[in-house]
Amino acid sequence: MPAAVAAAASLVLFAPSRSSSSSPRILRRPSLLPLRRANAAPSRPRIPRLVAVRAAVAIEKETPEEERPETFLRAADGHHGAASSSASVRARFERMIREVQDEVCAAIEAADGGGKFKEDVWSRPGGGGGISRVLQDGGVWEKAGVNVSVVYGVMPPEAYRAAKGEAASGNGNSSVKAGPVPFFAAGISSVLHPKNPFAPTLHFNYRYFETDAPKDAPGAPRQWWFGGGTDFTPAYIFEEDVKHFHRVQKETCDKFDPSFYPRFKKWCDDYFFIKHRGERRGLGGIFFDDLNDYDQEMLLAFSTECARSVVRAYVPIIERRKDTPFTEQHKAWQQLRRGRYVEFNLVYDRGTTFGLKTGGRIESILVSLPLTARWEYDHKPEEGSEEWKLLDACINPKEWI
Repeated sequence: MPAAVAAAASLVLFAPSRSSSSSPRILRRPSLLPLRRANAAPSRPRIPRLVAVRAAVAIEKETPEEERPETFLRAADGHHGAASSSASVRARFERMIREVQDEVCAAIEAADGGGKFKEDVWSRPGGGGGISRVLQDGGVWEKAGVNVSVVYGVMPPEAYRAAKGEAASGNGNSSVKAGPVPFFAAGISSVLHPKNPFAPTLHFNYRYFETDAPKDAPGAPRQWWFGGGTDFTPAYIFEEDVKHFHRVQKETCDKFDPSFYPRFKKWCDDYFFIKHRGERRGLGGIFFDDLNDYDQEMLLAFSTECARSVVRAYVPIIERRKDTPFTEQHKAWQQLRRGRYVEFNLVYDRGTTFGLKTGGRIESILVSLPLTARWEYDHKPEEGSEEWKLLDACINPKEWI
């Protein structure tokens, strides 16, 4: 979430539309078998698996800082005009995520009308660090977290496979040779939980990940990939809001490749699937991971465009809904849906589970969780109710545009 950076940074790291009918629709729960993600490269499994990581990732303990540094990069990576192309991508990605953090936080504070972010800055002696910002108990926001992180570390092969969503291999055919793997990860991660049950929760994160050669395999190729997405989790459906949100995602994707939106929308629907419930966490958006099958510069530009589209995709919806009158029943349903949010993040989310297993910064990892959530025994919304319609859309994802 969220623990933003693919799983290693430990932040903070399609069903068609159905025709209308006067008769009630039956909620169809899909099979609980793992879902396939669209257009996955055959050489890299796309479905994340919960892999036991027994050896800890080697990441230095963070040190609190009084002021934000110009960069968290090591001197060898350079911040401007770096000599190597990989260092240049590192520098430009870090600059982008810090600018987006400022833009999003300014928009969130403006919408709140009084609340201010609390900021924690931290670094590590060998390079890397992060900025965690949280606005809590504001006028509009119950809890809003916007975090950036830059991480250098060394991971064992088990953690590397977990970060990539690969199953451990015991037959010697793994794509990763045995031995510690140095890595670099940078990302921005945010979850925004409004107070009003008619105002939707938003999650986004964008990340860049690099590995160097394993220590026992000198000369092995460096690997890199981008990941991220923006997804939308309302408690109540306002079609104009959902269509606006998805339209912004499609417009952003279409600037780079018209196949991106349908591909990444389905990937989002599949990824945010709560298997033990047979439903999605929300109404989707876009999601991609381990993406390196396009030009690196193109994917850097695409990730940048996606991150910069967050404010225009989300803030107009908040302005429309933040003052809508609501009842205790509406609030109770919102908290039940936030219970689903907690379940997904703690059980299935790659970044969160990896961060919890590997000793990441716990306050940053768990910033994605709401202040309040609710679980009721065997709760079922009344058929045809607004709550039922939301649950139906989470079980049977639809095309919104």
